[in-house]
Amino acid sequence: MKSERQSRDPGKGGGSTRSAAPSKGSGKGSAKAQPKPQAKAQSKPQAKAQPKPQAKAQSKPQAKATGKGSHDAVRIVFLGGLGEIGRNCACIEVNGRILVLDVGIMFPDPDMPGVDLVLPDFTYLRENADRVDGIILTHGHEDHTGGLAYLLRDFSAPIFGSELTLALARNRVDEAGMADRAQFIPVRDGERRRIGPCDVEFIPVTHSVPHAFATAFHTPQGIILHSGDFKIDLHPVDGRRTDLARMGALASDPGIRLLLIDSTNAEEPGFTESESSVGATLEKVFLARPDRRFIVTCFASHIHRVQQVADAAIAGGRSVATLGRSMQKNVALARRLGLLHIPDQSLVDIEDIDDLDPGRVCVISTGSQGEPMSALSRLASGENRFFRLQENDVVVISAHPIPGNEWSVGRVIDSLHRRGVEVIHSGVDTVHVSGHAKQGELAMLMSVTSPEFLIPVHGEYRHMANQVRLAGSMGIAGDRVLLCEDGDTVRLDGAGLHRDGTVPGGYLFVDGSSVGDIGHGVLRDRMVLAEEGVVMAVATVDLKRGEVVGTPQIVTRGWAYDHDTESLLDEARAQVTKALEQALSSGSNDHETLNRVARKALGRLVGDRTRQRPMIVPVIVTV
Repeated sequence: MKSERQSRDPGKGGGSTRSAAPSKGSGKGSAKAQPKPQAKAQSKPQAKAQPKPQAKAQSKPQAKATGKGSHDAVRIVFLGGLGEIGRNCACIEVNGRILVLDVGIMFPDPDMPGVDLVLPDFTYLRENADRVDGIILTHGHEDHTGGLAYLLRDFSAPIFGSELTLALARNRVDEAGMADRAQFIPVRDGERRRIGPCDVEFIPVTHSVPHAFATAFHTPQGIILHSGDFKIDLHPVDGRRTDLARMGALASDPGIRLLLIDSTNAEEPGFTESESSVGATLEKVFLARPDRRFIVTCFASHIHRVQQVADAAIAGGRSVATLGRSMQKNVALARRLGLLHIPDQSLVDIEDIDDLDPGRVCVISTGSQGEPMSALSRLASGENRFFRLQENDVVVISAHPIPGNEWSVGRVIDSLHRRGVEVIHSGVDTVHVSGHAKQGELAMLMSVTSPEFLIPVHGEYRHMANQVRLAGSMGIAGDRVLLCEDGDTVRLDGAGLHRDGTVPGGYLFVDGSSVGDIGHGVLRDRMVLAEEGVVMAVATVDLKRGEVVGTPQIVTRGWAYDHDTESLLDEARAQVTKALEQALSSGSNDHETLNRVARKALGRLVGDRTRQRPMIVPVIVTV
């Protein structure tokens, strides 16, 4: 692929062509396109940030490309991230070519037993692999990069992102054995680069992982601005602020045609606190407990948080040790890239901390989400092989549970308290702040960018619905706003922004090495097994003589009926025998019929007697 670096000045860049790599790996998914509700117009906009015409946006003069015809239309295809936290993935289609924006994963919900990860449905990308010119990663979190190794099984494409983002993504790609299929191309803050059919500009934003980007796509239909995950932090740890000035300049000339905006905190009023405020809290917490050992857990990718924990620990004369493979790898990576500054003399090996005075130790650990096999969970259960918690220890959980992880985190906190340690979390002190913008910052971005159209992205449906309401209060309402879901496609052309059908946008489940082989039917069976158990009837049938041989065996797992269970099982044997004999006497001798009558007889008896619905599994052996 030909790729050119350019300055911010508009200019011509070389195009990009390439042949798709041969398809690899599983291509099956369990996706269904769901009907999508229409975004409702806000009839009474309030508190406008600046005057806005209320007529249809296509009459708005600021976007120079609005005069283009439908043959220059740009399509946006949403494959994930709209209606859930995670699986962020979208496609920008210009002149028949495709740019993929993020390839994320989602962690499974409680009703997905046995599932390790959830991916976007890649059907659309596989079917159009020859049209993909590049993959753009906005930042290094796994809900934006974690699916890359799975996508590379099907085809390869150049991957663009900041140096840190690519390094974090490369770890997973290397672990999956896909390194030979990945071409990583780093980009800098403010860089404008020709990728395939259009220029892409990488605009710095502040988030909870360093070097995140908003992306501006310079298309024939004007600029499409994707905010990425962002907040407006005036005092960031590394001094790298969200570049509102550049976004405002683009809004002035040539104008922003479409804004795709982060909706995670659209329900939350006000402004998100600065990341620097956590550092001040940590210093206070450390100073108040000078003689006690600290274990601080946070996301391994939150390099700024790790920096502040290390700063507070070193200021109190403590040495720092890392615990957990991803924490150790990311700390080493960030130090190598110059993004994390911890003196060599302040680092100690985790195996040596028991030799140090407790007041001279701070352990930075993984496990902030209560993952069962994480370092913190093993500490809480007393199974960590490096050291054991003592009653005088202090554990700081410097993270907020991802939706769905609340129970896991609460269980770990309970276990920590049972060991007599003090636990400090965001409900006790300000040891965590969000990396996402709240309503005040979202409204500010809308005001600065003054978009012609807006689509909420990145959030559960309620978050996106609140984003629509917020946009209405800023004068962006009616047919200027679309509320979309996974699988939706939209078209931007000279006449405006329109819905343009759907593509497969369901869940692709990963279970061990199996990708896409698990469907909703399998999950339903697993839920029944988990909640009700299983009752099996094993019977031997002589087809020639037309009779049941011996007495059927009733085997149960995960199911119990306390009231006279043995007599119920005896009755079950009799009912199964009777049902099979009746079927055989009527001339039925195929497995399907015999299985069906045995299942029906056993299921009716168990349901009538116990009011329970375990899974019924007949096993018919013929002789």
